[in-house]
Amino acid sequence: MWYPSQVRVYLLEPYFTGSHRQWAEGLQRHSAHRISLMTHEGQFWKWRLQGGAVTMAGDLAAAVEEQGPCDLILASSMLDLARLLGLSRDAASGAAAAIYFHENQVTYPEVGRTRVEAALGLTNWVSLLAADGAAFNSSFHRGAFFSALPGFLRAQPDRGHEHLIGPARERSAVVPVGVDLTRIGALRPRSGPATVLWNHRWDPDKGIDEALAVLGCLAAEGADFRVVLAGEAFAGQAEQLSGAVEALGDRVVHAGHLDEDDYVNALHAADVVVSTARHEFFGVSVVEAMYAGALPLLPDRLVYPERVPPGLEGICLYRTRRGLEERLRRVIDDPGVAREQAAAVRGAVECFDWSVVAPLTDAWMESVVGSRRS
Repeated sequence: MWYPSQVRVYLLEPYFTGSHRQWAEGLQRHSAHRISLMTHEGQFWKWRLQGGAVTMAGDLAAAVEEQGPCDLILASSMLDLARLLGLSRDAASGAAAAIYFHENQVTYPEVGRTRVEAALGLTNWVSLLAADGAAFNSSFHRGAFFSALPGFLRAQPDRGHEHLIGPARERSAVVPVGVDLTRIGALRPRSGPATVLWNHRWDPDKGIDEALAVLGCLAAEGADFRVVLAGEAFAGQAEQLSGAVEALGDRVVHAGHLDEDDYVNALHAADVVVSTARHEFFGVSVVEAMYAGALPLLPDRLVYPERVPPGLEGICLYRTRRGLEERLRRVIDDPGVAREQAAAVRGAVECFDWSVVAPLTDAWMESVVGSRRS
């Protein structure tokens, strides 16, 4: 299979914030290949997915004129890749095209979809068809997407696409998100009452209401523990949850966004990291906390079974709210339950550091370019 010694990549990310930004900047920094970023602001995600290709086509044309052509156009799943390629016949000429699925709109959200939101799933599907190669950030994500596609496509009125699912699956791979874990540093000793970390966006799909309900029950019992509620809270969210947070009293060490240094310190202080997510395709925040030695208490669904060290499934995975409460109570009563597992927990996620993931991503990009040129 042929590919150039250094692949020239234009990485197109129309939703340049959060994990999307971390992925794009991390890949640019750690890849052995030459990667140029083209980005739009990380806002109005539906508009980015529907209309971002038009403005990005102009950006691509300008980049090609100024810097020359590329070997690979790499788009995130927030871009309508098919539309981009259709608007970029000259600028994209000769280049391979790939798409990286951070998330998808076929399986997310699963309920309450409007007709417009359902159409966004078709955008992801057609982008996949337009790509020479695709990567998903976890095995769970890839499996869920292709399992949902037949039913999703059969819901369309006629001239179905189901026969194209198999070839599309063959062009897809699993390439994890790289995480800058080295910035977290070595494991640190922990002492005192158990500290519980919840480090996700304060959005309904992350289930902070369920986490606060469980913590509130334990607080009502008089349990002695500390809580750090990290993550970004958007307008009105903190106010809506203020009563549940206040019910935890002085157990709350912090609630809201943390700057980088304070966030790393919070990771090291945590005995357990809790997720109550209703949708999760990778889980960067859980990986970060695990690398710092926090025992993960995670739903036995979504991507989370992939994250748990072998042998700790019974300790880490729960299926009901009561199951989470029981596992948290055990750690609160005896923090050593978590602290004794710090090294094993860290070892389970070391493979997601960019030092490991960048070569994997490079090899995938090379294979996509090679398949185009062979």
